[in-house]
Amino acid sequence: MTPEPASEQYASVLPLRAAPTGSVERVPPHDLEAEQAVVGALMLAPEVTAQVAAAMDPADHYRPAHETIHRAILDLHGQGQAADPIALGHHLDHAGVLGKVGGRPYLHTLVRAVPSTANAEYYAGIVHQLARRRRSIEAGTRIVQAGMSPDATDDDLRDALALGAEMLPGVWAEPIPLNVQPKLPPFPIQAFPGWLGEYVAAVAEETQTPLDMAGALALSVLSTAAGGRSVVQVRGRWHEPTNLFVVVALGPANRKSAVVAAMTSPLYEAEKSLMEGANLTIVEAEVTAKMAREAADKAAAQAAKAEGPERDNLIAEAIGLAQTADTLTVPPRPRLLADDATPEVITTLLAEQGGRLAVMSAEGGIFDIIAGRYSGIPNMEVFLKGHAGDRLRVDRRSREEVIEAPALTMGLAVQPAVLEAIGKNRGFDGRGLLARFLYCLPESLVGHRKINPDQVPAPVAATYERSVFALTLRLADRADPLVIQLTQEADRALIAYEEHLEPQLRAKGGRLGHIDKWAGKLIGATARIAGLLHLAVHVDGGNNEPITEATMRAAIQVADYFTAHALSVFDLMGADATQTRARTLLDVLAANRWGSVSRRDLFAKLSRAEFPTVAELERAAALLEEHGYLRSDTPPRTGKRGRPPAPRYAVHPNLSVERG
Repeated sequence: MTPEPASEQYASVLPLRAAPTGSVERVPPHDLEAEQAVVGALMLAPEVTAQVAAAMDPADHYRPAHETIHRAILDLHGQGQAADPIALGHHLDHAGVLGKVGGRPYLHTLVRAVPSTANAEYYAGIVHQLARRRRSIEAGTRIVQAGMSPDATDDDLRDALALGAEMLPGVWAEPIPLNVQPKLPPFPIQAFPGWLGEYVAAVAEETQTPLDMAGALALSVLSTAAGGRSVVQVRGRWHEPTNLFVVVALGPANRKSAVVAAMTSPLYEAEKSLMEGANLTIVEAEVTAKMAREAADKAAAQAAKAEGPERDNLIAEAIGLAQTADTLTVPPRPRLLADDATPEVITTLLAEQGGRLAVMSAEGGIFDIIAGRYSGIPNMEVFLKGHAGDRLRVDRRSREEVIEAPALTMGLAVQPAVLEAIGKNRGFDGRGLLARFLYCLPESLVGHRKINPDQVPAPVAATYERSVFALTLRLADRADPLVIQLTQEADRALIAYEEHLEPQLRAKGGRLGHIDKWAGKLIGATARIAGLLHLAVHVDGGNNEPITEATMRAAIQVADYFTAHALSVFDLMGADATQTRARTLLDVLAANRWGSVSRRDLFAKLSRAEFPTVAELERAAALLEEHGYLRSDTPPRTGKRGRPPAPRYAVHPNLSVERG
């Protein structure tokens, strides 16, 4: 950690008693490493902003430079801008305070100081608790000073006591209005290797579309190239295929078709190359099969004309030739991509292509097809098993189709209304189809677009096209999938992420409890993303290289991004009744003007029709905590016997004013 100068924040506060001559001056409680981890995490993972805001205020930092940096990051996030070291350095320099906070090198030091962005809320809690201790020390010291001073008046004592009472509860940030969703994080393009990130940014610039759309679809492109031809061995017998379902929701006039075309272009070139390479083999197989069938038919015709013993010999020969002809198959023409196809056609294509296929589209018609547009009967089996990699067996009138390990990729850019519609289809949610998608809900740039933007630089486009083309063809001919291992460090990072997420899945008060079907698949999706990023790093080879810790942490950044967006998307689809209950709870808190309230007393004030159990209360309270209206404030247990203290909530002091 970078050495820090001694703080002057408490220079005016006298100690309770004089320190012995020559002793070391006592430093107020603080943890600079935790502070560095908080601001570094905010730079790396904007999606943790709401969690950090619920745990601490920028004023909780001991080092003033960290408070300045923290507030600058929040300013950038509030403007929808990136807060990486380069952008943040420019912002601070423009404000004239860059040198005061340590300069650009210190910003990069803060990024390197983050053990895990997944633990940002925990680090923020450390900073907040130490800030409370410092305020207690300062308040107590001022009270003692006033009491010990012979010149202090009664007014001075009252002022000191009032200041102490004001400082001890800690600082509350302005709450985020409940009817306004916290600003969704931008796509973490820094998680991509250089060649991919540069192209995504260039496509977004040329098309004047959100970075998120090209970024999310880039994962679908990698999934198309690698799906069905590679798996990630997480640990033990746990393997994850590398195919993903991704859907981007943007309104009309957002040039979705242009972005889909720009991202998928090298896949079509690779498909064309595979077809050209297979043409000779297909023609030879067709000619051979035709000749074998003709020979069998000729032998059958001769046998039909023969009589006596010769007939038996000719029949046996005809049967043998027919059996040989039946064993000769013509390989299908290679396909990587499909669009407006029925589930039955997709199943057949998957079987023909060895279990590998991608559905890439700038429309949401595939959801109508799944719901039964043509057949009148919903058919999502191929999509469910095609995502999970489970064996798929389908009986047709003319044949049986068996796919041992299907790997279906989906990359869709649809209008938000499509998501609202599918959210109303109980079958989609009940069967788990909605839980298989990674959702992206970017902010439209329509009305704010440049008229003559920069075009994608030719070298950047050429590198992207060559890389995707090479990766696709390198994996296309594999008989067995490439097995990608994890380093021990990468595995530990994934385990830490699992430990961070697991409590959030709880039905009672878990942040992700109301979307537990989706969130329960997030660790597997993270491993898949890590596998794809690994292949993108080693696009020209490196088959035996394991996934590194850096790649896994990059995948976790992407997973956190999709988590923040999934919460908003499921709210859009009407999956979260907690939002409605939270508004009711906010009204009750404002009406009673509590500064602190126990869970038991709060539950007694609520309608059993809307809050039938404490679980509904805890989920609504957790949402209010995220928005900064509440804090869990349960007193510690003082003894081993008796009941533990009842859970309590501290209420924002300005709540009644806020609601008034």
